[in-house]
Amino acid sequence: MKPPVVTATALLFVLAIPTHAQSAPPQNSARNIAHQVAKVRAANANRAAPFHADWDSLAAYRTPEWFRDAKFGIFLHWGVYSVPAFANEWYSRNMYIVGNPAYEHQVATYGPLSKFGYKDFIPMFKAQHFDPAAWVDLFVNAGARYVVPVAEHCDGFAMYASDMTPWNAAAMGPHRDVVGELATATRARGLRFGVSSHVAEHWWWYGEGRSFDSDVRMAMSSKPAPLDAQLYGPAEAMNPPGPDGDVVGTPADAKEPNASHLELWYPPNQAWLDDWLAQSTELVDKYHPDFYYFDFFIGQPAYKPDLQQFTAYYYSSAAQRNQQPVLTYKGEDMPANTATLDMERSAVATQRLLPWQTDTSISVHSWGYVEHDEYRTADSLIQQLVDTVSKNGNLLLNVGPKSDGTIADEARTVLLQIGAWLKVNGEAIYNSRPFTVFGEGATRTRAAGAVNGKGTDIQTFNAKDIRFTTSHDGSVLYATALGWPSEGSLLIHTLYRGNPYLPTPVCRVQLVGSPGDIAFAPQPDGLRLTLPASAPSNEAAYVFRIATHC
Repeated sequence: MKPPVVTATALLFVLAIPTHAQSAPPQNSARNIAHQVAKVRAANANRAAPFHADWDSLAAYRTPEWFRDAKFGIFLHWGVYSVPAFANEWYSRNMYIVGNPAYEHQVATYGPLSKFGYKDFIPMFKAQHFDPAAWVDLFVNAGARYVVPVAEHCDGFAMYASDMTPWNAAAMGPHRDVVGELATATRARGLRFGVSSHVAEHWWWYGEGRSFDSDVRMAMSSKPAPLDAQLYGPAEAMNPPGPDGDVVGTPADAKEPNASHLELWYPPNQAWLDDWLAQSTELVDKYHPDFYYFDFFIGQPAYKPDLQQFTAYYYSSAAQRNQQPVLTYKGEDMPANTATLDMERSAVATQRLLPWQTDTSISVHSWGYVEHDEYRTADSLIQQLVDTVSKNGNLLLNVGPKSDGTIADEARTVLLQIGAWLKVNGEAIYNSRPFTVFGEGATRTRAAGAVNGKGTDIQTFNAKDIRFTTSHDGSVLYATALGWPSEGSLLIHTLYRGNPYLPTPVCRVQLVGSPGDIAFAPQPDGLRLTLPASAPSNEAAYVFRIATHC
């Protein structure tokens, strides 16, 4: 039989009874959530508001020019999961799955989960070296134009001063409003600021913890519910009920349903959806983000009405502040004309007419910091950026800081190398727009669905792979070779003599970052460039500035 479940509604009324390891201040979460939801629905009911909670109204959205100009942003996965720093950022869930390597590590390192659970990492999350201004300085030097911290991951611990949950970084752990401090530091340097929310998945995140003797099962079965229940709950199942109505702690719940068919997952109830809407819009009210990122589970059909409520509220609130917001979605979670598509560790195979974004991580195996991770090379990320921008996209590159607030040397080095390349070649990236043809070459981008496996977006390009962009006004064409040709010349097939893509013939070619002009010859099979005897530098990509009006 299914063990007793503390419903999401009941969780909202728990008293702030501290656990042995916590000292969270009392908070009337139920009242605050109800007030926030009522506020959102009232604002959306105002027919004078710019947007309303239906897809037809939201179709008036347009991805703003600032985002299309920015091209490159920094994502930040930082939270309590950086304390154990094992395997990946799903540690908070995986440590409660018997047989998972995270479970084995947890038991071997910290003891039984009935004695030491995820909540007990929070006092260890001190962030004593967190310096938001220093972080942003690094991101500026990396060439980023927007910064997006995860405001709350699936683990239920908010990295900001939340009025909806006492489990937040301002009240516990670092005792700092991490999101608020980053917002201030980011905007002080003239960058755009965003937030990421993964709260939707929290509905089922700790469900496996009910199946054995753990602090999750203890919290979810105790009456009255302890404070832990608000961190761990609802702890529902991923799968719908089986024939006997049992959905939690059974073999049927052990396997994750198909991520491409979220309609097959156990849908959240309205109490949880209210919680999600309250937390999501709280971030809008407190930090006025220019950019808002949702993780994949908002595609579960039960979220659709409240997702429309959120989107209307976000867009209308931003309009009142003369902001031009960006909201991203994955896959088919929203209609394509109501927000901006994000493809996690994936890409499109050819140019997309609507702006889009890919997000990937500088570390290969985890979005959050873990020990002994591998790191991407700057060359591979620069090439991915060039390929993405040529197809009308942006690159959001993730960094996972350590629990003490420092950024790993490996990540720092790669970021600075990317920044050095952009300092020279950024004119082909920033403020650019797609050319008629995205590029040429034998290497094809591995395009896939909304979510790809870790490391699967790493590709090897060569000097014959060329990607095109144009200046914002279309007066300059940039051809970026993803390598240096060994034969002393470069043939750009797309720009063959008499091609229909250029208004007038090429009259000048320059190698960005090098003095003088490049000799060129229009031929029936392409535009042939005569190159210097050796590459001017050891770079991942070389930008040629091509003019047709001289």
